[in-house]
Order: sequence, then structure tokens, then C-alpha cells
Amino acid sequence: MSGTGVAVVGSFMMDLVVRAPRRPGPGETLVGSGFDVFLGGKGCNQAIAAARAGAPTAMIGRLGADDFGTRFLDRLAAEGIDASGVAIDPDEGTGVGAPLVEDSGENSIVIVPRANHRMTRSDVDAAVTTIERAAVLLLQLELPIEVVEAAAKVAQAAGTTVVLNPAPAPGDGIERFAGLVDVLVPNEIEVAALSGTAGDPLGAATSLRQQLDAAVIVTVGEEGAWLVDAGPPERLAAHPVAAVDTVGAGDAFCGALGARLAAGASLRDATVYANAAAALSVTKRGAEPSMPTATQIEALLG
Repeated sequence: MSGTGVAVVGSFMMDLVVRAPRRPGPGETLVGSGFDVFLGGKGCNQAIAAARAGAPTAMIGRLGADDFGTRFLDRLAAEGIDASGVAIDPDEGTGVGAPLVEDSGENSIVIVPRANHRMTRSDVDAAVTTIERAAVLLLQLELPIEVVEAAAKVAQAAGTTVVLNPAPAPGDGIERFAGLVDVLVPNEIEVAALSGTAGDPLGAATSLRQQLDAAVIVTVGEEGAWLVDAGPPERLAAHPVAAVDTVGAGDAFCGALGARLAAGASLRDATVYANAAAALSVTKRGAEPSMPTATQIEALLG
């Protein structure tokens, strides 16, 4: 790792958030309890989380030429994030997400990628210098998978640490990242889908570590996280907090993890820091508003 700061190749999704007591059943109409609009998308969330955790951060992605796109650009500027790698698509609108948040705080999300899926390898080619200069590259799978793979190849060749959040989990194709990823960060559902092993996140993580030759951190919600690297697997307990909204918790984790790795922390220390960031994120509504600052994370740890 020879560069500085964090680069993110990722998505923008305007989150149209519906709150309801529970998920409706098939054919059922359910009266909700609230509605909000938040900036989101795993890539944008992770970039904001990394920047608030203190890392110089650059975002590479694609927005529509619409009001949603303008709002994203304004927020990146306000966070001090380099948006020179963000393209404006003339034909397709900014991506949207529709999270449904239950009273328990759990959520399920439908996304419509729109401009995000118009990204191509040429977008990565245009951002090669930004990726090569970063200490850490954060990736997710809300973009075409060949774009994510191309970015990982650029980073690995440059000695940039690659962190992949495999969400949404692909039905197949994760093996293409073997040797390209340094740290894989799935949640419990994603690690089961990727490994074909349900109900055993530790076993699934161990299998993926061998398959991809990468460290694996499995986030398991209120149970914390598993860190599976070269040494014995380690379970990191979650911080006890009152969960209001779990949307964006995984992104807070990944962004904070990237920021600490870019600052030179060990993987374990960065995971401890990220675990605290994720805990803080569930105490607020919305993805972007819930990304914590370095001061808040250090206070929880301290």
C-alpha cells in the first residue's frame, strides 16, 4: 500500500424510504408510518463514511442529468470528496432505491440502478490515476461486474489495497475476483449466497478466504462481526445500541474500515473501528445522515 486516502468506484441511489410495521404479504396493501428521501447508494455512502472518518476521499461513478444528480454533487462537495471522476449521463437518470424499514429497524431494499449501470470500463480508464494514487479502493456490486473487476485490476497492479463489499451478492462470478481482492466484506446473507453455506457464517467465510485468497470480514448485525484472516478467526462483539434504522450500516462499516486501513492501521484495528462506526449508524434514520464522524467513532471506542 503506497498511496494515500480512499478511492471509491461505486453507485449513487436516491433512497425513497418507506416505513411500516412489517413487510406486506403478497397482494396486501399496508398503511405505512413514514416516508423520507435520503442520498444513498453503497458507493456514495461508503465514500461519505470514509471522508467523515478522516480519509481524503475520491468518488468515481455516474449520475443522471437531473435534480437527484445535482443533490449528490452538492453533498460530495460539502463533504470535501473529490468528484472529478463522477460522470453525468445524458440519457439515463440517477439511480433510485426503495428501502422498506420495519418498526424493528430491519430493512429490505429494491434498487433501480439507471445511470449506475451505464458505467463501462472506459469510466475506469479515465480514473486510473485516482485509483493508483489511493491507499485503499472500496468496491461494491451495484455497478456492472466487469466495471468492478476492471477497477480491482488497476488497483492491484498499483499496490492499492482492494476492499470488496459483495452486495448485492452475485448469483455467480465471485471467483473472478480471486487474487484481485485483499479484503472481502459480506454480511451474513451475502456470505451464505456466495459460499452456498447457510447458517454458518464462520465456515462460509473460511471457504471464501481459501477461494479468493483474501481476508474475509462477515458482518452479522447485532452479533458483531467475524474476522477471518491468516490467524485464528476472531469474533468482534457488537456495541449495544438502540437500533432505529439499519439502512447503510454495512456501508458505514466499509467506509470506516477503508479510512483506517488508508491511515496505516492493521486489519484487526481497522475492523474494530469499523464495527463501532456501524453501531453508531443504526441509531439514526437514513443512510447518508447516519454515517458517523471520526470524533463520534472514537468517543464510542474510548
